[in-house]
Amino acid sequence: MAEVTLFFSAFLAATIFPFSSEAAFVLAIKSDMSLLNAMISASFGNVLAIIFNYFLGYFLYLKSKRKLFRSKIGRKSYLLTHKYAYFALLLSWLPIIGDPLTIVAGLLRLEFFYFLLIAGSLRVLRYYFLAVML
Repeated sequence: MAEVTLFFSAFLAATIFPFSSEAAFVLAIKSDMSLLNAMISASFGNVLAIIFNYFLGYFLYLKSKRKLFRSKIGRKSYLLTHKYAYFALLLSWLPIIGDPLTIVAGLLRLEFFYFLLIAGSLRVLRYYFLAVML
């Protein structure tokens, strides 16, 4: 049951809801959950949430592309952000700014495989380093 709770807290924390999955992760480990179960539950929930964010942005593109490309500045902004978006994903593990970056990745229609490789692995590494620090 604790694994399910940790999964949902990690999922909600990776959406736009202000929630700390790190606190739930530490609490789960301190409550005698095995490190492996905590890593799997938190990582799986967090990665599924960034996939949800990506596809939310992906479908928002359909609603916004006409307005975005109508102006010269909008077109330039799109091309510029698309050019550096994969580098920006290196910050996607950070609290507050990381979750909107995963939505923007979908909005920019970045390659899903590379998005998942970069953002997903950073989410898992965040829990790993947190566990090592305990």
